[in-house]
Amino acid sequence: MSISTQNLIIIPLTKEQLINYTYSDFSLERSLQVNLVPRILSDYLINVIKSRVLPHLDDTTKNPLYRTFWTIIYKRDNVMVADICFKGEPNEQGEIEIGYGTYTNFEGKGFMTEAAGGMIKWALEQPKVTSIIAQTDPLNIASQKILQKNNFRQINQTPENILWRIDK
Repeated sequence: MSISTQNLIIIPLTKEQLINYTYSDFSLERSLQVNLVPRILSDYLINVIKSRVLPHLDDTTKNPLYRTFWTIIYKRDNVMVADICFKGEPNEQGEIEIGYGTYTNFEGKGFMTEAAGGMIKWALEQPKVTSIIAQTDPLNIASQKILQKNNFRQINQTPENILWRIDK
């Protein structure tokens, strides 16, 4: 399974691939047969993967597509440029939350706007999904622009974050 947009291929990572994602040894890139470009992962992100994401992938009653990271590959250069994910399956109201991050060397090139658009289209085609929410830091203008360009609307703001939503 993958999602293809004009410039990108978006691939959900298996548990083994996600484990390899946490290493800085290019094992993930080799398994995906993409060109090797260094990725810098924060300790926080590695901890989230190991403590929150990987344990959920063992639960066969849950759909892993809503729980794993999806890697974003730029077709022209065959390189990983970013990651995107959903933070769990749809809740009782049919909401899912989206999260994403672009690798530093690829920021500001429109990759995440395009990738988010592909993921949003796919998610809203799923029968149990009625809406997608996202949260951004009030100072993260780039992330806010990604959501605005993908037709999210701001529904709440606190000093800590802005809450966004798009409905079917």
